[in-house]
Amino acid sequence: MISIKGSVLRTRLAFVEELAPKDGLDRVLSRLTPGERDALTSLLASAWYPFELGKRLDEAIVEVLGGGRSEFFEKLGEASADKNLGPGGVHRSFLVAGDPHAFLAKTPLIYSHYYNRGRRDYEKAGDAEAVLTTRDAETFSAPDCLTVIGWYRRALAMCGAGAPRVVEEECRARGGSVCRYRLSWS
Repeated sequence: MISIKGSVLRTRLAFVEELAPKDGLDRVLSRLTPGERDALTSLLASAWYPFELGKRLDEAIVEVLGGGRSEFFEKLGEASADKNLGPGGVHRSFLVAGDPHAFLAKTPLIYSHYYNRGRRDYEKAGDAEAVLTTRDAETFSAPDCLTVIGWYRRALAMCGAGAPRVVEEECRARGGSVCRYRLSWS
C-alpha cells in the first residue's frame, strides 16, 4: 500500500487553518469518516499514512474551500512547498538558491520523503528546462498530480527561477503509463 508522510497531511491542515481560521478545519473534517478525522487530529510528521487518507483530505478541502475547482489543488501544492521548503521547513535543505537544476537533481530523494512507493526521475532538458517522470507508484490521482505541479512551481521560484512553469504532459490518472511533468523557467 502506498503511503504519504504525516508532514504532507499536516501542511494541508495548516493551509486550511490559514484560509479559513474560524471554522474551516471543522467544516473540512466533517466531510470525512470518524476514523479519518481521528487519524488527522493525531498526526505524527515522520509517520506514514495511507495515500487514500491524503486523497480524501484533499477532496474535502477543495469541496469546502475551493468551490470544487480542480485548480485549487495547485494552491495546495504551493502551500505545501511554502511550509516544507520555507524558513523552518522540514525540507528546507533541499533548496539550492540560484540553481534550479541542482535542486531538481534531488527529485528522487525528495520523492522518497513524501511517498513510500514508486520513484520520480529528473532529466535536464535544457539550461532552463527539465522533465520529471513519476514511475511505479501503486496509487495515483489527478488531484495529487495537480499538487505536484503547484509544489514544483513554488519550489522553483524559491530557488530563484523566474516565471516557473510546470505542465503535466502525461498522467496515469488520465490513461498515461507514467506521470510526466515538463518544467521551464527564465
